[in-house]
Amino acid sequence: MNEQIRQIILLAVPVLFSITVHEVCHGYAAYYFGDPTAKLAGRLTLNPIKHIDIVGLLVLFVTRMIGWAKPVPVNPRNFKNPRKDMMWVSLAGPASNLGLAVIFALVFRLTEPFFHSPFLYPLGDMLQITVMINVGLAIFNLIPIPPLDGGHILQGLLPEDMAYAWARIEPYGFIILIVLIFSGVIRIILFPIIMAIIKILLTI
Repeated sequence: MNEQIRQIILLAVPVLFSITVHEVCHGYAAYYFGDPTAKLAGRLTLNPIKHIDIVGLLVLFVTRMIGWAKPVPVNPRNFKNPRKDMMWVSLAGPASNLGLAVIFALVFRLTEPFFHSPFLYPLGDMLQITVMINVGLAIFNLIPIPPLDGGHILQGLLPEDMAYAWARIEPYGFIILIVLIFSGVIRIILFPIIMAIIKILLTI
């Protein structure tokens, strides 16, 4: 039981921090391109409670690598070029997670000798967990299935008629994702990629 509590504590801060940064970056990118919807909704905040999606959070705690937060509201009608601007807004989330993964990996590698102390060992664990979570969030959210970021990025890259056709699967997107997650398909395809990136960041 003590080990379970320890794991929850070590996971809580990296998880809440990572999903919050992810969503805030979406919101600021949308604001940059002319959409104040997230700002007006009070979502440009580092308060994690504003960004929690219960299902996505549970998936993230269970897998320790993949999950999602409550999407910030975005109104593409406020963009000058809705499809292209939405693509950049969608990319901002995964890009922020990859940036965080690199930063925390560098911090871990520069300070690793200090973590041999029993007092600092949990901090070393937390830094590594932060790297793992951010890599997992970035790669998972790049899956090209709407409403994940990858789905919107793909819509910005496809010809207009194909983009609209692909967007029609969005109402079924989370059902598709849940099936892929619990059938093990996501684990088989994505986890080797995620683990390879984590290995590069933390050990090579």
